[in-house]
Amino acid sequence: MSAVSISPSSPAQLHYIKNDLINLHSLPSIQFQFKEHKSISLYLSSHEALKWRTRVSFFSSFLAKGKDVESLKQELLEAIEPLDRGAEATPEDQQSVDQIARKLEAISKVKEPLKSSFLNGKWELLYTTSESILQTKRPKFLRSNGKIYQAINVDTLRAQNMETWPFFNQATANLVPLNARRVAVKFDSFKIGGVIPIRARGSGRGQLEITYLDEELRISRGNQGNLFVLRMVDPSYRVPL
Repeated sequence: MSAVSISPSSPAQLHYIKNDLINLHSLPSIQFQFKEHKSISLYLSSHEALKWRTRVSFFSSFLAKGKDVESLKQELLEAIEPLDRGAEATPEDQQSVDQIARKLEAISKVKEPLKSSFLNGKWELLYTTSESILQTKRPKFLRSNGKIYQAINVDTLRAQNMETWPFFNQATANLVPLNARRVAVKFDSFKIGGVIPIRARGSGRGQLEITYLDEELRISRGNQGNLFVLRMVDPSYRVPL
């Protein structure tokens, strides 16, 4: 450890410094040593210094991590905003979005999303690489041009996909947990135009892994490698049984 030495110029000055410093002995982190040549050295306890540095380091890391999450989320939202839910994304755009998503996935605080209440509710699809959803090979007027939602309720293990303008199609599914992050999706009914019911009869199966989750943003990946980025819009929404 290092020492800071104070050398008084007279015995009277030494007595003054000693009396003042003795009053500081209640501070456990400071020790005083009077040497034979009448110098006074102040030592910072290495143990206390280590504790202080540890606390500061933890606090700084905590703030940095929180800032990283928010800045990465903002970066992701800005990257996908002009991409028309992914329909206008070039291969370079897809790669860039995927890289940002992977950074967020690496620091996700929710390690078991299927046990988290953050998952419950209606989510708006902001971006995907799924061609079956984007339908980019169709003319634009034959695609779903309105908002697309996905709702999940973990207590009932139910999910629902909802298109809006112009088709208003819906599909509901049962979720079968495969681990704390991944589910098998088994669709059981569809509604054409939101009103004409069609039973799925066991068709329409897949898997979905929730790779990032907080109270406002979700990132998921499908079993065919597709990426989904969604934003919470209604945490109170319930999926029909």
